[in-house]
Parts: sequence; C-alpha cells; structure tokens
Amino acid sequence: MKLLRHGPKGREHPGLLDADGRVRDLGNLIADITPATLAPASLAALRALDPNALPVVPQGTLAVPWSGMGKFIGIGLNYADHAAEAGLPLPKEPVVFTKAISCAVGANHDVVLPRGSAKSDWEVELGVVIGTRARYVSEADALSHVAGYCIVNDVSEREYQLERGGQWDKGKGCDTFGPVGPWLVTADEVGDPQQLSMWLEVNGHRYQKGHTSKMIFPVAQLVAHLSCYMTLEPGDLITTGTPPGVGTGIKPTPVFLKPGDVMHLWVEKLGEQRQTVHAWDAARIDA
Repeated sequence: MKLLRHGPKGREHPGLLDADGRVRDLGNLIADITPATLAPASLAALRALDPNALPVVPQGTLAVPWSGMGKFIGIGLNYADHAAEAGLPLPKEPVVFTKAISCAVGANHDVVLPRGSAKSDWEVELGVVIGTRARYVSEADALSHVAGYCIVNDVSEREYQLERGGQWDKGKGCDTFGPVGPWLVTADEVGDPQQLSMWLEVNGHRYQKGHTSKMIFPVAQLVAHLSCYMTLEPGDLITTGTPPGVGTGIKPTPVFLKPGDVMHLWVEKLGEQRQTVHAWDAARIDA
C-alpha cells in the first residue's frame, strides 16, 4: 500500500496510490495520515479497503506522506564504499545525527540553498518510518516496529557540516534539505529492506548507484541500536545512509549543487523524486 498526502501547504489531503498509479481519496475515511494511522491495526483497516471503491482525484502537490513527524534521525557512513570516498574509517557502530524536522518537504519540492552556501550536496537514501513505539527492542523484533519505507534525499551543506566545528546537524537541517516521499510504502509491500536498488542523477548524469544490501548496519540493527538511546515513536523517520557518488567525493574536483540543477532520485519499490535547486528564496521555502 502506498500512502500519500497532497495539496496546498496546510491543507494537505490523505490518499493512496492504486495499482494503476491513480490517487484514491481517503478524505471521507480519515482526516489525515498521522502517527496513529501507522499503527498495525489502522494500516490493516486501510489495507482491507477496495481501492476501486474510493474516488479518483487529481494529484496535487505532494507533501511529506504523513504528518506529525517527531524525529528525523540520520545515519552517517553506512556504506563502506561511501566511507572510503569520504576518506573516513568504517564506523564500529552507527554514526547518528539528527535533521531538523523543519527541513522535511515533499518529494518534488524545490531545494533552496541557504545564504552563502557553496558546498551543498546530494544523498539518496532509504527512509524507515516507525509505526509502533520501540524501546530497547531486539534486532529480531525490530522490523515489526516499522510501518513502511520511503525515499529521502539527505541534502547536506558540507562546509556547514564538516568545517564549522564538526557539528553535522548544522549542515543537515537547513530548510528544504529533507525531501521525503513521494509515498510511504507499507512494509508488507516492500518486503526485505536490504534488497533495494537506488540511484541519483543531477542534470541527467548518474552520480550515485547503490543497493541496500551493501549497508554496514542493516535496518533491523539500526532500529534496535537507536531504540537503546531514544524511544522511537510512531511517525519518527530514520534515514539510513547513502551509497557512494556524492558530490564531495568526486575526484579530482568535487561537484556541488548550484541554482538551476535538477536532482532525480529513485529507489526500487518506493518511486522517485525530482527537485530543482534554487538560490535562497524564503517564498520558495514556504510554498
């Protein structure tokens, strides 16, 4: 099942995508797709619906596929070949950082560079959406707490991240630096999260190509690990690291995002994203 929210900011409408790629309206059944919607019983009730009995509606502007995100947690250096291109040793346990929730936008929202940005970069990633509270869970039980998966572009300003005191969060949480979606694909439809291909292109050039089987720490291990340091709540998002091919790793001259660039991302079973990069413009951020 592919759940989505679409429409003008502040007036998003819930829907699901049917097998033919049409948006089916859920507005007569639920007011929104919230953390409560991600509970197993709620998802089961939606799954039992006949999509053909729901009205088809035009797809509006895509929003983050659920509301009420409480945490946006990032994992760094989770692919060995990405750690190598960054010139960093393999982590002995997951590298954890946070992205400000205010950075989260819909899959195709403009990415707006912060003032003075010279080293903004791309990162295609698998996002994991929590459906039930996880606290000190085992790896064996971890995936039972996952509602579904989505694409995340972990846009990152490398100067802010790496050259201003080593505080990753400063380069990760800028407005629009967290495109999410286009839909939340429920866990039953995805199956094994370690069997997904992914790629990212900028201006038609494919820079990143990867596969989730190459993760150093797989999804179950990440959920279990994080649950030892924080309570994971329904609606929390974990973005699980990126494969090689980021701009900062290109030799001999790194490549960074500039106004007018177009990023195109794809993850198997999860759909695709497309964002146009713009210089600082508050109106675009708030659109």
